[in-house]
Amino acid sequence: MNVLISEVGPRDGLQNCDRIMASSDKMMWIHAARAAGIREIEVGSFVSRTLFPQLADTADLVAESVQIDGLAVAVLVPNVRGAEMALRAGAHKITLPLSVSETHSIRNIGRTHDQVIAEAEAIAGLISSLPAEARPHFEGSLSTAFGCTIEGAIPDAKILSLADRLMQAGCAEVGLSDTTGLGNPASVRRLIRAVRGVIGDDNLTGVHLHNTYGLGLANALAAFDEGITTFDSSLGGLGGCPTSPGASGNIVTEDLVFMFESMGVDTGVDLDLLIRCRDHIEAGLPGEALFGFTPLAGLPRDWPEPANPDVSAQ
Repeated sequence: MNVLISEVGPRDGLQNCDRIMASSDKMMWIHAARAAGIREIEVGSFVSRTLFPQLADTADLVAESVQIDGLAVAVLVPNVRGAEMALRAGAHKITLPLSVSETHSIRNIGRTHDQVIAEAEAIAGLISSLPAEARPHFEGSLSTAFGCTIEGAIPDAKILSLADRLMQAGCAEVGLSDTTGLGNPASVRRLIRAVRGVIGDDNLTGVHLHNTYGLGLANALAAFDEGITTFDSSLGGLGGCPTSPGASGNIVTEDLVFMFESMGVDTGVDLDLLIRCRDHIEAGLPGEALFGFTPLAGLPRDWPEPANPDVSAQ
């Protein structure tokens, strides 16, 4: 079996940092991650430069990153205007966040649920007007799907309705995002099954999980057991949601890769090279705290053999 690790640090990681990383340092990070075997990177977001100066160079990053062989370049957009910029830059994947907590949606991107659906319809229209070979993949992401620090738990009926509305609006797929880190393995399994029951298995393949309560890897494993094949994560565990009080960083990419590779699940990533990518982050963000057990412990002596081989097959 194999999975796709989508590195979101250059977007989700940096949006939560006070420091601004130079574009040249970001590109070294992106090149190093690709050299380590990462096949998809969310390089930025087309958001307000005033609110997020950390992401002001997204268009330039996209234009340069799409030249990297074998790399799928992803971006987040909050509205049609952002999507137009992403299309001009040549992004391969566009994600529109729809917070199932409407209060969070308004605080996060200034849109109600109905307004986000209208944005999704307009973005889908823009994409469909392009030649087939030039159309980026369009994902609608259900943010705060496992609970909101403002509204609390969101009823399943609302989540399922919004998932269906995103697909009806023209999204190619829907992703589940644990923006607050309130999910647990049981709720992850339950919600994946429920959403797939509405939109179909093939239209939910990815999750975006945060590690606020230390359950990120456990939730990733639960999602994997349900057949999820794309996992967002961030080198060094950078990240968080500025508009969601208390939400901390993403799953650590290094630990996520170690877990899967130890299980014999192919990520296509060279973990030793991936760990060395941290050098670029440390150089570009001096003093920024980085997390991860695998880099601290070091790789096992017999790596890259699975840590727990299937002895029954011998």
